[in-house]
Amino acid sequence: MPPSMPPREGQVGFLYVPPWRIQGISIAGEETVVQVPELDVCFDIGLCPRIALPSPTVALTHAHMDHIAGLPYYFSQRIFQKLGTGRCVCHPKVAGPLQSMMQSWVELELQRTPHEIVPLAPEEQIEIKNNVNLRAIEVSHTSPSLGYAVIERRSKLREEFLNLPQERLRELKGQGQEITKTLEIPLIAVTGDTEVGPFLFRDEFAKAQVVITECTFFEPDHRGRAKVGRHMHVEDLVALLQVWQAKTIVVTHISRRTTIGFARQRLEELAPEHSERVLFLMDHRANRARYERQCAAEAAAQAERSATTSNVAEGG
Repeated sequence: MPPSMPPREGQVGFLYVPPWRIQGISIAGEETVVQVPELDVCFDIGLCPRIALPSPTVALTHAHMDHIAGLPYYFSQRIFQKLGTGRCVCHPKVAGPLQSMMQSWVELELQRTPHEIVPLAPEEQIEIKNNVNLRAIEVSHTSPSLGYAVIERRSKLREEFLNLPQERLRELKGQGQEITKTLEIPLIAVTGDTEVGPFLFRDEFAKAQVVITECTFFEPDHRGRAKVGRHMHVEDLVALLQVWQAKTIVVTHISRRTTIGFARQRLEELAPEHSERVLFLMDHRANRARYERQCAAEAAAQAERSATTSNVAEGG
């Protein structure tokens, strides 16, 4: 009898959370890479699927193999495909070893791959797009680890000047008066691998529009395992759901021992009032059906807009 064909490689998970696409692969202990193309950033690079290459920045949460193994390849392919030098943002404690890793590739390949490694201390931030910054937040895992918040900066007119005419505003501004204030809008927050802690209750997480969170353990008797590995258990996630205001929570880092169906069942048992806003990155079937509904809804809306425009034109 002919031998079985090899198993298919991991399929990229995909979610459309307007206005962002959230895509990647995340399986605990094997590979985590999550990309948000509209924000030019990729969180972790456990392997390097093609979707990761267009992102000029990789935000590394920590240096475990299943989160960094694709980094040299990412740097190399960015240059090979003429996409420019890739940048890796990381915890300061791992920046030196990462540089040493890249130096070892010089000795192996007898050539130097252009790359940029940027240590980012907790509470520091770096610009990833115009008026959009990536802020590092220290979390608690078994190695130096960061969570991240993508923060948009917006200028808003101060309340005391709201009813003034434009001429007066220009006059005040010309006199050096500060007539605007800067608002920080948390767009997306990423926990990285971490145990639960006060840092996950900060405004960057509580007020983010989307939170991408690991949740590795779902079985009732695995709380001890979660504590030893400093990972989150579903019961930790349920507590956070009471605080996080995000319309969408994206769960990553489920291991192969836990089926998506079981994970969903546990969540619905523990937090039925929140289960609809929690999506699983690797739930390919449900996510495909959701995307098809989104496409159908947009097509219907487009048809309605076209009909309205046509009726207005005919009436005119």
